[in-house]
Amino acid sequence: MEGAGLAPIELAELREAVKARLSWDASVTDGELRGLIEAELFRSERARRMTAAERTAAVSRLFHSFRGLDALQPLLDDPDVTEIMINGHREIYVERAGELQAVPFGFESRERLEDLIQAIVGRVNRIVNESSPIVDARLPDGSRVHVVLPPIALKGPTVTIRRFPRQPLGMEDLIARGSVTGEAAEFLRLLVQAKYNLFISGGTGSGKTTFLNALSQWIPADERVITIEDAAELQLRGVSNLVSLETRNANTEGKGRIGMRELIRASLRMRPNRIIVGEVRGEEALDMLQAMNTGHEGSLSTGHSNGARDMISRLETMVLSGAELPVSVVRQQIASALDVIVHLSRFRDRTRRVAEICEVRGCRGGEVELRTLFRFEEEGEKNGTVRGGLVRTAELENTAKLRFAGL
Repeated sequence: MEGAGLAPIELAELREAVKARLSWDASVTDGELRGLIEAELFRSERARRMTAAERTAAVSRLFHSFRGLDALQPLLDDPDVTEIMINGHREIYVERAGELQAVPFGFESRERLEDLIQAIVGRVNRIVNESSPIVDARLPDGSRVHVVLPPIALKGPTVTIRRFPRQPLGMEDLIARGSVTGEAAEFLRLLVQAKYNLFISGGTGSGKTTFLNALSQWIPADERVITIEDAAELQLRGVSNLVSLETRNANTEGKGRIGMRELIRASLRMRPNRIIVGEVRGEEALDMLQAMNTGHEGSLSTGHSNGARDMISRLETMVLSGAELPVSVVRQQIASALDVIVHLSRFRDRTRRVAEICEVRGCRGGEVELRTLFRFEEEGEKNGTVRGGLVRTAELENTAKLRFAGL
């Protein structure tokens, strides 16, 4: 689409020409705007040598620069695109079906990309500039946006957009895709309804948020749920009494920052039945564990790790980064707070699946003890697809909450 058969400088000139024909004090419908763009385009010498498809693409590109997100709009309209990666204004990659692909078009200038970034972050009251060059934001459709500006990003403004399905995947969809077995899903349903504290671990892009959304469908409709996130991306279904909290960056004077720790503490005074922390990355892990240990059962959260046991070590490190506590005390907190860890992995065939479900049995001999209840067992490979499924390896020992819930 660079597309549109027009060089970047020609796109910029056409945009300015259309802008000059727009009346500053009159609203223009989408149809009228397209008409102005077409009229201006057909006046150019270049348009006469373009094919019909190129002219249509050029009109769409110019239209999106006024009403959409410029070069990103066709990518955002493509349901197969799950991730958009901008490595500077000329270089864009996308992920489709787990495969990275270069996009044959870009922005006509670095300034145009920077203007778009400011428009995106401004919509959610965020600030990004040279003095504060890293920010998380979101698009109106819920897509997560991460921005890094120069001088931190050496190739120019860098933007990563994580797309989410317009209709969140339910557990039935995940079963159909082979991400989890029916037996394991039924087991997790009982745990959610009985208010076990669940922690979802996994690497980047392993599907943690998608899985958390799917688990939330089993939260009873009469419960009050508080969600806490850096950038709101959870799409909980069936929960009417829902409060969503989002962190806030500091202003240009370095004041007004509200982090995860403050939001977790505030949520405890909001009469929650459950607290869902989108992702723990640092010292807020201590507040999350303390919330789980003070009667807020049925809480859910996610975190990055290479495995269920590695997640325990990462939580220890997170807690110790925010509080000078003996390691034995930290491990006791973790063992008391968490009931079950669900670990997700992205396999070599690019599928995302539950790799392991572990029960946290407690703290014995100074170590947090885990017991594997389900483990993914591979059965070979066929046509490039990993075959296998979750196999139950043990029964849940801590059944007190199941009995209390009558399950």
